[in-house]
Amino acid sequence: MTTVLVIDDSPSEMAKFRDMLAKHSFHILEATNGEQGCQMATDHLPDVILMDVVMPEMNGFQATRKITRGATTAHIPIVMISTKSQETDRVWGKRQGAKEYITKPVDESQLLETIRRVME
Repeated sequence: MTTVLVIDDSPSEMAKFRDMLAKHSFHILEATNGEQGCQMATDHLPDVILMDVVMPEMNGFQATRKITRGATTAHIPIVMISTKSQETDRVWGKRQGAKEYITKPVDESQLLETIRRVME
């Protein structure tokens, strides 16, 4: 079973991801901020991480950088998911180590295809 760590501070977005992923038999871990997400990535070593960008304290760019540069977590693919749709945000996210960058609202088939692609 594929384990997906979802890091998002919005309860409504988290519920959407939970619904989409659960019906496709993913094991879901949830973190509500970047710091908690980094700790969960280290503790659980998920197969893939879905990372929001706009979060309090540690934003998604900072958390992505921390995870992708961590000795035990660098191998975990990160998909950034945000309302920030500028090309500069997309480029910056990938420079921090994200494998992909998707804008919200997220299409379920696009999300599943992206998860499959980054795990190859």
